[in-house]
Amino acid sequence: MKHILVLGAGQSSPFLIHHLLQLAERHDWFVTVGDRDAELAAQRVNKHARGQAVAVDANDISLLATLIKKANLVVNLLAPAFQHQIAIECVDLRAHMVSASYRDRNVRELNGEAQRKGVLILNEVGLDPGIDHMSAMKVIDQIRSRGGRITSFVSYGSGVPAPDSCSNPLRYAITWNPRNVVMSSEHGAQYMISGKIKIVPYPDVFARSWPVQVDGIGTMEAYPNRDSLSYRELYGLEHTQQMVRGTLRYPGWSETWCQIVRLGLPNETLRIPHLAERTWAELVEMFLPRTVAGATIEERVAFHLKISPTGKIMDNLRWLGLFSDEVVGPVGETMAEAMIALLSRKLVLHPQERDMVVIQHEMEVEYPDSDAPKEKHISTMIAYGEPGGFTAMSRTVGLPAALAVELILTGALPLTGSQIPTHPAIYTPILAGLEQAGLACADRVIPLKR
Repeated sequence: MKHILVLGAGQSSPFLIHHLLQLAERHDWFVTVGDRDAELAAQRVNKHARGQAVAVDANDISLLATLIKKANLVVNLLAPAFQHQIAIECVDLRAHMVSASYRDRNVRELNGEAQRKGVLILNEVGLDPGIDHMSAMKVIDQIRSRGGRITSFVSYGSGVPAPDSCSNPLRYAITWNPRNVVMSSEHGAQYMISGKIKIVPYPDVFARSWPVQVDGIGTMEAYPNRDSLSYRELYGLEHTQQMVRGTLRYPGWSETWCQIVRLGLPNETLRIPHLAERTWAELVEMFLPRTVAGATIEERVAFHLKISPTGKIMDNLRWLGLFSDEVVGPVGETMAEAMIALLSRKLVLHPQERDMVVIQHEMEVEYPDSDAPKEKHISTMIAYGEPGGFTAMSRTVGLPAALAVELILTGALPLTGSQIPTHPAIYTPILAGLEQAGLACADRVIPLKR
């Protein structure tokens, strides 16, 4: 019997665990789900005969090593900070690893040792990153097979409420790790336009948004996502003059979050004394430069940020409760932890509502060795969650990872080393499985003038 260890039982895990338990019945496998919240892990397993839940502290390396030693494969859904350590343990103990998190340099440098041990460390096999890579590479390889050269590559990913389920002023809901929402773009971003590199520091990321037309949805807004340049080499697009990866939100999100960043609220470094006993107004007061006699905190925030005191942004900050006398409560020690708790409480997807994920690629193509006209390829995947059931986020993060697990444990994926799913041996069968599940891209081609 083969054993699968799932580390992490958060919001992105329900469909993955559900599907792995189904596979366990089919293949005579066993699934252990570990989380620091043992009760949450037990809920995910739901008393399935092929599964068990255990309490796991990600900082307890001894316990993790004991669990990994018993596993043939580890699905690592822990926070990015734990990706490298878990990957090291997997390589040392000869267990394969699958993760939806980005592959950082440390994990990439495990490639040689993983190959020597016959182990596959497969990162970025979720939604974004994951389905975005695989669907992009499928189109890129098809274009190359016809002699085309991609001169511009722009890709977008998103997880938001469905248009019929936007029930709060920010038109957003937390359907994945809320820490990633609060600290999004904390390292800034870089991308390429017309052959020139553009670097965006953290405070400016959300001020650099632009409108995007999404097939079947309408106008959304995008902001730059992390390091787009690294994907030129990974996708084999070194000669591309435009390389942009963006995150999509509904219009208005970026202008509000930009001001939250300018205030400095997404801070997970400084520990605030007696944070649990303070009100939200007190916390925001700490981030203002000086006291102005007779001015309200709202007036001072608007003045400090140089925004309208009666505009939409201030309405959104007020709705979030940032100026209220509500006591924060026991949420942690940093402002980021307080914001995580606040967003998790305010930006909820109600039982009657559903979420939506979007992946869209836009590629401009020329054919140097023929008279064929230039083309613009647009490839779009839109998926919706089930009200009261699995979210689209959980499904689109979990299913690619589960399909990868099945390929590895059945011997259908012979690769080893540190990989992301840009290899045809990975993306071809996984995309086929996604299509069978109704998760496929709709493609169209627009002729361009030469």
